[in-house]
Amino acid sequence: MADQGELDVLAAGLAGGLTPFGHRLMARVYYADTDFSGVVYHARYLEFFERGRSDFLRLAGVHHTELADGKHGEKIVWVVRRMEIDFRGSAKIDDVLTIETRTVEISGARITMAQQLKRGEDVLVEARVEAAIIGENGRPRRFPKDWIDAFMPAASQV
Repeated sequence: MADQGELDVLAAGLAGGLTPFGHRLMARVYYADTDFSGVVYHARYLEFFERGRSDFLRLAGVHHTELADGKHGEKIVWVVRRMEIDFRGSAKIDDVLTIETRTVEISGARITMAQQLKRGEDVLVEARVEAAIIGENGRPRRFPKDWIDAFMPAASQV
């Protein structure tokens, strides 16, 4: 059985890392990500991007469980409002991919993020995602001001 130090080292890479532009996460393509030909099934790219956004939130200090528990005054959740995807190339089984996520804009209850999925330096898929925060009543909730520096790291350094 592994000791706590070894487990901490293994867990450290699970969420990727914050970068000067936002967040970077690495992921391997597994058999379950592919279609019968060994190429990543188009809908799985959405899952890779979701992992990138979720881990960005986590490392920025915003945890889904805390939001659902009402830590910020009421139960709130993230919803994807709009997504644009540009497929440029395909990933294949066993490829090691990098998912890069950066915040483009925060306005009211909305956040717009740009994401790239790369194999090495080759950009395979790009996405632009607009998400919103909603309360228990299903209505938009203003983006908390104390989150802006966490999600706009490049802007806070200017």
